[in-house]
Amino acid sequence: MDQVTSVPRIDHECLQRVLADSTNRIEWLRARAQGITATDVAKLSTEKSIRNAAWDKLYGSGFSGNTYTDHGRRREPVIAAWVQENFNIFPSSQLFHAQHSRLHLATPDGLGFDEDGSPVLAEIKTTNKPFKKIPKNYLRQVLWQQHVIGAQRTLFVWEQHHNFVPVQAVPEFIWIERDDTMIQDLIDKAELLIQALRESTSREQQYLDYGPAALRL
Repeated sequence: MDQVTSVPRIDHECLQRVLADSTNRIEWLRARAQGITATDVAKLSTEKSIRNAAWDKLYGSGFSGNTYTDHGRRREPVIAAWVQENFNIFPSSQLFHAQHSRLHLATPDGLGFDEDGSPVLAEIKTTNKPFKKIPKNYLRQVLWQQHVIGAQRTLFVWEQHHNFVPVQAVPEFIWIERDDTMIQDLIDKAELLIQALRESTSREQQYLDYGPAALRL
């Protein structure tokens, strides 16, 4: 298996760009709300999806999880331990911002460094269906994380289950290499989302500042 060197004693500039840690969930959620995350970018495929993502960002999607997401949360630490043992990519709970934008955010599932000190990421998923290819929304997540961290590749790991019981003894995995053309497309869409959010908040503030007093009483 391809291996990477461990995180300890690595002094990479990305480690200076940590905004929060999900072990402090309130602080982490507050920091995530101030920018565009990989979860946000995963939804960005069309102009309509950008508008929908702006609405979700401002008012919430109403989705707080289900039995499948609960299963994923339970299994992620187990799979992350397997990734660390076999690839020396360590579990990560830190929220990073991109080198050139504090609004571009990501919390990769795993972070390691290869022999030349370049960051290598891991993304972990659970699924009740086999993957013939990586779903596009997951690929967008991976590429966005590469953009934010400055990574050249990601170990994408998935564990299939049947009735929440893993169907194989070990997870499946594939390396996803950086694609700067696709990343630039995601950056462009993310900037459109930021613009939509700014316009919406500007209209809201304009109403608060100048709207009829009777409507605010």
